[in-house]
Amino acid sequence: MPAPRNNGQARHEDRLGALRGRAALLTQVRAFFAGRGYLEVETPVLGRAGAADAQLAQFALRDPLYGCLYLQTSPEYAMKRLLASGSGSIFQVTKAFRQGEAGRFHNPEFTLVEWYGVGYDHRRLIEEACALIARLVPSLTSEARLMSFRQAFRDRLGIDPIDDPSKRLRECAHAHLPSTRALTLNDRDALLDLLMSHAVAPHFPTDSLTVIMDYPASQAALARINPEGLADRFEIYCGALELANGFHEEANRDEYAARFAAEARKRRARGLPAIAQDEQLLAALAEGDFPDCAGCALGFDRVLMLALDATHIDEVLAFPIGQT
Repeated sequence: MPAPRNNGQARHEDRLGALRGRAALLTQVRAFFAGRGYLEVETPVLGRAGAADAQLAQFALRDPLYGCLYLQTSPEYAMKRLLASGSGSIFQVTKAFRQGEAGRFHNPEFTLVEWYGVGYDHRRLIEEACALIARLVPSLTSEARLMSFRQAFRDRLGIDPIDDPSKRLRECAHAHLPSTRALTLNDRDALLDLLMSHAVAPHFPTDSLTVIMDYPASQAALARINPEGLADRFEIYCGALELANGFHEEANRDEYAARFAAEARKRRARGLPAIAQDEQLLAALAEGDFPDCAGCALGFDRVLMLALDATHIDEVLAFPIGQT
């Protein structure tokens, strides 16, 4: 067995290699979007409103002049304000922050590539996102496989995640994930997330991308609901690793307000702190100039892990949280 690489020089060389790899991939990202006519933008990472999503734990700061401020979990809301003001197709590379996320694929501070294609629907954006990932990770040899959320569950677990009763889903979780037998599992969406991450996605191929589409309306976030009553949302995986999440974006101000309110109710029910609603975004949407578009957020650090064949996110960061 080889001796562990525990000397300072080895760690220094590893870090420099990851930094060079990161720089090379960032250059490719910018070239990719420049070649497609996107405008690179920069929005604040600190704001007076936070993300509505009840599943996201956010860093809140107290400022003597502005009161409560939030480190942004993504640039989504600010970028949508730019879209409403006529920016056209835009992208950015930015830092994002989520509290309590640490592990093999998580660091509380991470890098996102987020973009919005004006005139795009989610299917066109899927093609673009897969083309970007394939450019950054040439080792992905097979074409991306597209399948619906429903089909992914049917193929692997033999259940219908849309129409089956929650009792059936719980029974499935208990059968495939014995550790859940002691859990109540009353939250249907949390149950579906658990099954996807621990019983479905681990069986996706690791040499190609899997794209999951047509999510339940309850998991729409800010995606449009299509005539079949499903969300025009997608997620892109390599094996069990989620790389990207995207929507055909909802454009109606009242729908946003309703979904923000629904997430606020979830936060209260879970005993989570209230999050200030983004009134600036709602005001921009009320003008009625938000374009038909689709947006995608790509976890850049995870893509870099694939490109460099890293096994832990710490390997591709200059200073992971434990070293700051």
